[in-house]
Amino acid sequence: MKIVFVIPNMTGGGTERVISLLANEYVKQGIKVAIMMFAGDECVYKLEPEVELLCVSEQSFGNVRVRIKRLLRMRRYFKENAECQIFSFCVMGTVFSNLAAIGLDCPLLVAERTDPRTSGHDLLRNLAYMRARKLVVQTKECLNYLPSSFRKKSAVLPNPVDEAIPFPIEYERKKTIVYLGRLEPEKNPMLLLDAFAQFLEDFPEYHLHYYGSGSLEKKLRECAKELDIISKVTWHGFCIDAKQKIVDAGIFVLPSNYEGVSNAMVEAMAMGIPVIATNCPIGGAATYIRNGENGLLVPVNDAKEMVAAMKKIASNSLLAKRLSDNSRKIREEYPARVIADRLLEIAGITL
Repeated sequence: MKIVFVIPNMTGGGTERVISLLANEYVKQGIKVAIMMFAGDECVYKLEPEVELLCVSEQSFGNVRVRIKRLLRMRRYFKENAECQIFSFCVMGTVFSNLAAIGLDCPLLVAERTDPRTSGHDLLRNLAYMRARKLVVQTKECLNYLPSSFRKKSAVLPNPVDEAIPFPIEYERKKTIVYLGRLEPEKNPMLLLDAFAQFLEDFPEYHLHYYGSGSLEKKLRECAKELDIISKVTWHGFCIDAKQKIVDAGIFVLPSNYEGVSNAMVEAMAMGIPVIATNCPIGGAATYIRNGENGLLVPVNDAKEMVAAMKKIASNSLLAKRLSDNSRKIREEYPARVIADRLLEIAGITL
C-alpha cells in the first residue's frame, strides 16, 4: 500500500506544508508515500529521504496537449502502483485524479482546504468529489457550503502542528508585528498595512514584518511610501525558516478575507505569539481562537477593529501574556502524529 498525495507543486503554502508534515510522519511509520506534483517540480519543504517526490507535468496554462500528457503520466503511475490510495489536496488535483484513475481500484480521499464558496469551479468540483470515498474538511461550517449528499462521507480534521517549530520564548517579546503568508488579495495584507499606519500614531516603537511573496508586494511597498511608514515596514519574501525568525514577535496578524484554516496562524499560536485574526467565513480562525482567551478575533476587512485589537495587546502586558500562555497549549492538542493517525482512520487504512 502506498499513499499518493496529489498537489500542483510544493512551493510555499499552508496546504503544501501540511502535506510535508503528513508525508514525513507516514514514512516514519513505515508507510510508502509519494507526493505527485502536476503543475511544476518545485519543493521548498524538507522531506524525509523515503518520501518519493515526482512531477508529472509542468503548469499547463490551459494547454490541452500538456493536460493530456499529464493525465497519461498520472494514469501510468496509478497502474504501476495498483494498491495506492490517492489523497488529493486541491480541486483540480481531484479532477485529474478522477480522470486518470478511471477503471482502476485506487480509493480517493479529498481534502477541502479553503472556503468552498471561492473555488470558481463549483459544478466541476462537486462532480469530482462525488467519486471520493472520503471528504475531509477543516471546519464543520465548511460542510454548509457543500452538497448535503457529501456529509455522510465527510469528516472534520484540524491542521497538524509541526513539533519541530520553536518553543515559546520565556523573555520579553520584541515590539514587532508579523504577517506570514502569500501577498495575494484573498489574504488582504493591505488591511494590515492600513491598520498598522494608524496603530503607529500611538505606538511608534513598533515595526511591521511581512514574510511571504505575491502579486501585491509592489502595491504594498507603494502604499507604505504614500503612508510615510516605509521605514517601519520590512519585506522578507518567502523564508523557509520564518518560524525561527518570528518566534519572539510581539503580535501575529492574520487579516484574510477568507481562509480554510491558516497553518501560519495555528503555528504562531503554538509558539505563544499573541494572535489577531479576522473571523473569516467557514470559521477557520474561530475553530482555534477563543476570543479574549487565546487570541483576538476581529471582523473581516475592518481596519478600525484591527487597530483596536493591536492596541489592546500592545498596551496590556497581562492580556498579551494570557493570550500567549493559553495559545501555546494548541501544540499539545494537534501534534502531527495524532492528526496523521486520524487521517489514516478516516481513510479506512489500518496498519
